[in-house]
Amino acid sequence: MKKLLFIALILASVSASAQGVKLNAYTNYVFMDQVDSYYGDASYFDGQIKGGFQWGAGLQYNISPLSGIELTYHRQDTKADASYRSQNGTIRKNEFDVALNWIMLNGVREIKKPGGKFEAFGGMGIGMCIIDTKNKFNGNTENATKFAWQIRGGGNVWVSEKVGIKLTAQLQSAVQSMGGGFYIGTGGAGAGVSSFSSLMQFGLGTGLVVKLGGTAK
Repeated sequence: MKKLLFIALILASVSASAQGVKLNAYTNYVFMDQVDSYYGDASYFDGQIKGGFQWGAGLQYNISPLSGIELTYHRQDTKADASYRSQNGTIRKNEFDVALNWIMLNGVREIKKPGGKFEAFGGMGIGMCIIDTKNKFNGNTENATKFAWQIRGGGNVWVSEKVGIKLTAQLQSAVQSMGGGFYIGTGGAGAGVSSFSSLMQFGLGTGLVVKLGGTAK
């Protein structure tokens, strides 16, 4: 966490006139993901994180004309349907409010034909996913911070020298992030689950890219 904030401060301090700086805006649709964990008849959960709209922004700094790093933030507010065994032993089905906050540091590699309007890009990154959940049945709220990774690719279609349309496909995963007792927020240690399920989301989207400076040399 502290390292990512330190990197964010470094990138934020780069002057807008510096070479190779881009501001990216993202709007994505992420698809539903199944999460489940089974540790026995008295300790399990089975659910779905619903798909929906995800928005985000990123600050990219190119250390060479076609290679750079980007710090990104994405957020999705969604729902989760889950079946689980409650503290009194009954099986419940409930809908949870879930907020997913992805903070990632990505390596970026770009490919562009000289003089062309289309610029392909790809890369991968690591970071964290901050997960906030609310149990609508009992009002319990819980949160967790988990290690995350992502792979992504797409292209920039430049409509002018400084502004382009960004097309993105991405796969994000929060490792070992969903558990029955705490992270789903079922309430009470008696409903805890001893194993966990990783969250994995595939998304497609579009956005804008703006060059804040010149081209890196």
